[in-house]
Amino acid sequence: MTGLDDGLVVLTGAGISRESGLATFRDPGGVWSQVRLEDVATPEAFARDPGRVHAFYNARRRQLADPAIAPNAAHRALAELERVWRGPFLLVTQNVDDLHERAGSVALLHMHGRLRVSRCIHCGTTHGADTDLSVRTACPGCGRTGGMRPDVVWFGEMPREMERIEAALDRCRLFVAIGTSGSVYPAAGFAAQVRGRARTVELNLEPSGGRFDEGRYGPATGVVPEWVESLTRR
Repeated sequence: MTGLDDGLVVLTGAGISRESGLATFRDPGGVWSQVRLEDVATPEAFARDPGRVHAFYNARRRQLADPAIAPNAAHRALAELERVWRGPFLLVTQNVDDLHERAGSVALLHMHGRLRVSRCIHCGTTHGADTDLSVRTACPGCGRTGGMRPDVVWFGEMPREMERIEAALDRCRLFVAIGTSGSVYPAAGFAAQVRGRARTVELNLEPSGGRFDEGRYGPATGVVPEWVESLTRR
């Protein structure tokens, strides 16, 4: 039995933002069924056709800025869980959207980067990116053009903050995976990494096929708040 004083790591994927109106990636009809990831989500794609890559991420950034896109009950439940949790708490998201922040989450790491941030490949500085980027966009840091890219982790690049994530996994006694397919590493290996010393829970639309001590299945806006309530009322 785990309690509010134990270490907790929560991992979220695209499934938690689905009910906010953002598309998932690997589901039927998801993003990667409509566009080849090799064309828009690799360093090679950006070097080959930066205009196409910018167009893809500009569209996603504009969608995220739509007033209709807002945190849902699952995002809000995790923010509330963080507020009442007494032990070490870390929310790790694979999502590049900012819905967790908007819901109030603070102890948060974006292991795959953030859509509303740009990075200059020339000088390495990062900057806010709420408008479209193009090959003509000048870096606010060094002034050069042609090098501003979305600050997201592309295929073939290393996820962010892995040392902090590994440290949190090492001390956690409860690990929860929410809305993730369980097919993208290293995140897909987190549950196995803590198995035997931490309780593992999957909250998902349907089972991912991974091994968890507990699973609750259905829309995130239902199962996540219900699970949070069951955990905090003990």
